[in-house]
Amino acid sequence: MPVLTVQDVATRAGTAAPLARGPVAVVAVLYAAVVLPFAGRYGLMVDELYFRMLGDEPRWGYFDQPPLAPLLAKAGAVVFGDTVSGIRMPALLCGVAIVVLSALIAAELGGGPRAQVLAAAAVGTSVTTLTIGHFLLTNSPDIVAWCAVTLFALRALLRGDGRWWLAVGVTCGVATYAKWVIILLPLTLLAAMLLMGPWQELRSRWLWAGAGLTLVIGAPNLLYQAVNGWPQLVMARSLSDGHWTDGVLFPVDLAMLVGPAVAPILVAGLVGLLRHPAWRPARPLGVAYLVGTTLVLVVAPSGIDYTEGYLPPLVAAGCVVADGWLDRGRARWPAAVSVLSLFAVAQVAITLPVVPERVYAQLPLTSLTTETIGWPQLVGQVADAYAALPADEQSRAIVLTENYGEAGALHWLADDRPLPQVYSGHNELYFRGPPPDTADVVIAVALPEDRLARDFRECAALARIDNGYGLETREHGRAISVCRGPRAPWAELWPRYRLVGAY
Repeated sequence: MPVLTVQDVATRAGTAAPLARGPVAVVAVLYAAVVLPFAGRYGLMVDELYFRMLGDEPRWGYFDQPPLAPLLAKAGAVVFGDTVSGIRMPALLCGVAIVVLSALIAAELGGGPRAQVLAAAAVGTSVTTLTIGHFLLTNSPDIVAWCAVTLFALRALLRGDGRWWLAVGVTCGVATYAKWVIILLPLTLLAAMLLMGPWQELRSRWLWAGAGLTLVIGAPNLLYQAVNGWPQLVMARSLSDGHWTDGVLFPVDLAMLVGPAVAPILVAGLVGLLRHPAWRPARPLGVAYLVGTTLVLVVAPSGIDYTEGYLPPLVAAGCVVADGWLDRGRARWPAAVSVLSLFAVAQVAITLPVVPERVYAQLPLTSLTTETIGWPQLVGQVADAYAALPADEQSRAIVLTENYGEAGALHWLADDRPLPQVYSGHNELYFRGPPPDTADVVIAVALPEDRLARDFRECAALARIDNGYGLETREHGRAISVCRGPRAPWAELWPRYRLVGAY
C-alpha cells in the first residue's frame, strides 16, 4: 500500500488541509470551458425532452421519478432560455459542483494543493462527470448530493463533530427529490459502522437527528409514492428485468466511468480508506462502497449507475494516495500527468459532441448523444402528415407516440408548426390519457403497425421516420401512420398503449 505524506498528521489531529481555492477554481473554470461550448450542439436527448415537458406541469412526483430533474429543466428554460444550452445549464452547474466537492473531499482527507487539483481534474474529466455536466439527467443533481453527503460524513467521522450528520440528513432529504437511490449511501454507511465501527457513532444523537431530518424533508416525496402505489418500485423492477448478465461487465463499466487511467487511482483510494491507519475513522466509507456494490450486483446487475455516486470520493481519496506515492519517487509527475491528460482528451472526445452532427452519425458509437439526433426531422414529418389531412379531420385528430422522447420532441419543437394534442402511454404520460372519444383520426408515431391494424378500421403508413443521416436510432425507419375509426372506446384501447420502463 502506498505510504501517505505529512498530511497524515493533519488528519490524525482531526483537521483538514486548507482548500487550494485558486488552483481548484482554475480546474472548475477549465471544466466549464470544456463542456459549455458543446452544450447547445445537436439537440436534447430523450430524457431532457421528457423533463422539459413534465416541468411545464410541476408536481410532487411522477410515476417514474421524483420532481427535481423536471424542475431543473424548467428553471434552465426560464433563467437561461428555452434552448438546448439553456435547459442544460443546471447540468453544467452540477458538474462544476462535483469538481469542487471532489477537491474538498481530498482536502478533508489531508490532501494538499496538488492532490486537490488532481482530484478535481481526474473526476472532472471522467465519463461520468462529463456526461452529467453535459446532459441534464436525474444523475446530475444526484451525484452532487452523493459527493456532499460523503464530504459531510467524512467531517463527522474524521473531526469527531457529530453535528455534520445534520448536514448529511438535510442533503439526503433534498436529494430524494432527484433520485431515491441516495438512500443507499447512508444505509450502507450504517451497515459499515455496524460491521467495522466506529460504534460510538451509532450512539450519537446527531446521527439519528440527521436521519430524522431526511425523513421529514423527504416526507412529501414518500407520501406521493405511498398514495400512488409505490410507482418507483414498479419502475425499478421494469428497469432490472432481463439484464442479469450485465453484472459480468461491471469491472469494465467501472473503468469506463472513471477512465482507464484513473481506475487504479480509485482502487488505491478504496484500499487506503480500508487500510490506512490515519483514515481509520473513515473506513466505513470504503466498506459502504463494497456493501452497496455487492447489493446492486445481486439485486440489479444492470444498475451500475446506482453506484456512480460512490466513485468521485474514492477517486479523490486515491488522488491523495497518488500524491504521496509520486512524491516518494515510485513514478514521476510529468509521465503520470501526460498519461492522465491523454485519456482525459479521449474521454472528452467520446463523451461530448465535439464533431459535426453529420460526422458523428457515421461513427460506430452508441451513447446518449445518439438520442439527440433526428428530432427536428421527426417533428417535420409528423407536421407534414397532419397538414395533409382534410380540414374536417384535422379538428378530430390527435398524435399518438410510442414513447416520451417522441412526445417530448413534438411538445418542444412544434411551436411553429400546427399540431393537434399529443398523447403517449409511456410512464407518466399514460396518466394524461386517454384521448377523448371524439378523436377518431390518429397520427401514430413509431407504434407497432400490427397493433394499429387490430385497433383501427383503417390504417396506412404515410412515411418512414428518417433522421437524415441513416443513423440507427430507435425511431429510424419506423412508420408514421394515419389511422381512422377506433374499434372500441378509447378507455378500452388506452391500456394497450401503456409502456413502463426507460426509453
